[in-house]
Amino acid sequence: MTFAERLGLIPAPRKLEPREGSLDLRLCLSVLYDPGFEGEAALVAQWIDGALGATDQALRIICGALPPGEGEVCVELRREGDAPFRDPAASEPGGDECYRLEIAAGGVRILARQGAGIVRGGATLRSLALAAGPVLPGLFIEDGPRFPWRGFMLDTARNFFRVEFIERLIDLAALHKLNVFHWHLTDDQAWRLELPSAPELARSGARRLDPRLAWVSWIEGSYSPEDVRRVVAYAAARHITVVPEIETPGHATALLASHPELSCVGRAQDGGPFRPEGRYGIFEDILCAGNEGTFELLGRVFDDVVRLFPGPFVHAGGDEAPKARWLSCPKCRALMKAARLRDEDGALDPERLQGWFMTRVAGLLAERKRRMIGWDEILEGGAPQGAVVASWRGYEGGLAAARQGHEVVMCPQTRACYLDHKHLDLPEEPGNLSVCTVRDSYAFEPIPPGLTAAEVERIRGGQANLWSEMTYFGRQVEYLLFPRLAAIAEALWSPREVRDFAGFSRRLEVYGRALDALGVNRYRGPLE
Repeated sequence: MTFAERLGLIPAPRKLEPREGSLDLRLCLSVLYDPGFEGEAALVAQWIDGALGATDQALRIICGALPPGEGEVCVELRREGDAPFRDPAASEPGGDECYRLEIAAGGVRILARQGAGIVRGGATLRSLALAAGPVLPGLFIEDGPRFPWRGFMLDTARNFFRVEFIERLIDLAALHKLNVFHWHLTDDQAWRLELPSAPELARSGARRLDPRLAWVSWIEGSYSPEDVRRVVAYAAARHITVVPEIETPGHATALLASHPELSCVGRAQDGGPFRPEGRYGIFEDILCAGNEGTFELLGRVFDDVVRLFPGPFVHAGGDEAPKARWLSCPKCRALMKAARLRDEDGALDPERLQGWFMTRVAGLLAERKRRMIGWDEILEGGAPQGAVVASWRGYEGGLAAARQGHEVVMCPQTRACYLDHKHLDLPEEPGNLSVCTVRDSYAFEPIPPGLTAAEVERIRGGQANLWSEMTYFGRQVEYLLFPRLAAIAEALWSPREVRDFAGFSRRLEVYGRALDALGVNRYRGPLE
């Protein structure tokens, strides 16, 4: 094994050099930090203490230098005036997340321009301590991200996961230097978000009958404003942005359970009331585009959402919205006529109506100083100006979006970024719909060929998505995520030229010890 492979660092750093000597991290008694890095110092100290196991005395946290007369081995977190160390091929400088890490017999030193860089360097130190420590070799690392958007999505609508588990995943994401948590909160099966302005949404939409059982049993759970604030704060401490997803106009059955008047027909297909769905798939009833009440409710929802989620983005879905109801709805037909939403043959065009709908949603968010993200279907009716496109049905949507001037998050499902798929094509493997090996995820390349330099700049990065239709428990989530999430993290962080699957596989043998130390229920089978 090479020096890098023996350390087992994932994602691979941009530059790694061995240095003389070694350091027993257990000899470090203090974390020293520059003003402004208070929160980062507390987190790094927590990570080191956790990596070393139970100790008699936790690390001291000291702003500035040691008191006069004291001399000891320390971990230093220092501010650097500039962060010129960047990947020249990166889509943007990424200086806030760049860092330098030095390990020598005298201690550890992490240099960064901003707190995000301190946390990324701290994650590297944590990974070393978990996988190869506590005695660490002397080394020098200079590192920074390739892409500014490095995310993962968890679907908590189909099945509910506790706040404690979400925090665990966010902490693991930070270990992998991811910086976006996309939180899927609403769908046909549940509305999980408790909102002060619309409490009826979660009251009627957060529980459904479990159709697997002959007796009455409920699948339920929702997140209070206090829960959301807790998750957002936990992520922010790790310099991870939380992006909520509120599905529109499709996947709206759970919303319609409390607002049937916002459907086109006012009742479910069976003639009864709407209830959160116990089945999975695509359903005909979506939000009525011709009903002004739809946008009044969404406005109230977004008022609460932006108060709870301070990040700059809100994901508004836009995917898998059947249009048959719109074509037969008098209100929607009248709107299409009035707005001249017709196809090339002059027929009323519900795809253009969806473009109109999503543009209206984007406007509601813009009024609240947020940018809309939508799945790649939003391109079909004309994506709103300024919208970010998440390309999930392959690379084609992302290519088209970049050529139309939109920023893009690549997350193609086929053998790449959908981690609810099976690791291997075996009956014994959990997973749904398709197969995605670790090698498939490692081969993920967010920038496909055929783009101009300006279009390449619009590829913000990518993310892994995990849908929970067939994933009921957190341990299943961990098994499906790891180590494929580690492979995607390297594709998004590390320069192209340092990526090598054979080397990744050897590093994974060592890195697996870090996941084991954290109790992660990881897949251990063949990687391809």
